[in-house]
Amino acid sequence: MLVELEIEAYGKVREEMEKEHMGKWVLFHNQALAGVFDDSSTAAEEAVRRFGRGPYLIRQVGASSVTLPASVLFFPAYAAN
Repeated sequence: MLVELEIEAYGKVREEMEKEHMGKWVLFHNQALAGVFDDSSTAAEEAVRRFGRGPYLIRQVGASSVTLPASVLFFPAYAAN
């Protein structure tokens, strides 16, 4: 699954992210940092706007990992299909 590549990319820079962006929300796409945000909603809106359905990773820096079921997908009503 491609999202695993995004998780791996985050893992490689996790310590740096924790030093520079603790508590912020980061967006990874194509195994690179695509943005840093103050809240998850803004990160998700930007991810959908730029990358559609993904894959991408949105994670709060410093928070423990959460595993969501594959059926969970952020897709706001205003986003284009």
